[in-house]
Amino acid sequence: MLKVLSGVWALLLGIVLIMLGNGMHFTLIGLRGGIEGFSAAELAIVTSGYFMGFLSGARATPYLIRRVGHVRVFAALGSFMSAGLIAFPLFADPWFWTVLRVIVGFCMSGIYVAAESWLNNAATNKTRGKVLSAYMIAQTLGIIGAQGLLTLGDAGTSALFIGASILVSVSFAPILLSATPVPAVEVARPMPLRDLFRGSPLGTVGIFLLGGIYAAQSGMGAVFGTQIGLTATQIALFIAMLFAGALVLQYPIGWLSDQMDRRKLIFGAAVLGAVSCALGWVAQDGLWPLMMAAFFAGGVTTPLYALFLAYTNDALAAEDMPAASGGLVFTFGLGAIVGPLFIGWGMQILGPFAFWMVLGANFCLIAVYALYRMTQRAVVHADRTEGYLNVLPTSSSVVVEAAGEWAAENAEAEREADPQP
Repeated sequence: MLKVLSGVWALLLGIVLIMLGNGMHFTLIGLRGGIEGFSAAELAIVTSGYFMGFLSGARATPYLIRRVGHVRVFAALGSFMSAGLIAFPLFADPWFWTVLRVIVGFCMSGIYVAAESWLNNAATNKTRGKVLSAYMIAQTLGIIGAQGLLTLGDAGTSALFIGASILVSVSFAPILLSATPVPAVEVARPMPLRDLFRGSPLGTVGIFLLGGIYAAQSGMGAVFGTQIGLTATQIALFIAMLFAGALVLQYPIGWLSDQMDRRKLIFGAAVLGAVSCALGWVAQDGLWPLMMAAFFAGGVTTPLYALFLAYTNDALAAEDMPAASGGLVFTFGLGAIVGPLFIGWGMQILGPFAFWMVLGANFCLIAVYALYRMTQRAVVHADRTEGYLNVLPTSSSVVVEAAGEWAAENAEAEREADPQP
């Protein structure tokens, strides 16, 4: 593993720094928005703006890279993102913030595409699995570490926004100084939603609902904490628990996914998420029950994303997997735009604990639909499935497609080495 990391450590360091800055800004929006008196509905629109930009950036960046190259695109988007982060405290207005979030989301998506292209190019098929795992850990640790940095300053001043901007700016140095030129990135055209749904109804519907869950957790979690009166330190811990759960549960769920019917595992993970949300609903002022709820609700979200990707690939021919991956990433993005709006509307009308109610309802819908799909299609035996894709919802189509190809190749190699009688 150390030998593998020796070739990509600079890229991973840059990713950690980017995630520190981006993770700080996500939580800061909720903290500063509460200080400025923004409503939950207004902050929900601000949150959705990021994912609108992120989805647009994922589509536009490959074309930009083909025109001017990785380095220019990466540097330009990084500059705009750094400027966007530092501009938030200049004018406290929800619509101004929404525009900034669209810009930051667009830039962040493009940065992912460029950085992940370099990362993918630096890996071989033999090392790609370890590189992707290291990349996932680097992203998650960056987000968790960002919450710790938030405790070092006051969200009511500009200091933390400046700190986030500095971290993003500094992150480009190790990436640009270590990256070698790569061919223009080629991302498959996303599969039309109709074809995607026909190939995998559960994967399509489930990942749309999951997009809303993930966006609400990462974007509205701090808003929820602010509205129930948590301190800045407690809010940072709450957000950190959402992602710590994902780091802990990803591997055991990934192992189980290769041993059993993935629909049953999707059902079980969604039920655990719903139960965790119920715990958060009844916890009220209990701090540690809230933290436990965050740990398990956030803990199943990222593995569910990987499960839906793997389950959809099981139902498709190998040549359709890249387009399907693009379609799933796009569908997830649509859900991420819509989800926070429902959460914000619910919190505006029913109070802050509607945060858990809407999240729990989405988990329940996933569980019920998984049960229904078990009655509609025969199980794919574990020895005929593709490998579990160890990727995060924040990843671009570049990594999702690379992970899918790697998993398909390894699954085929295993079947050839151990043919079934």
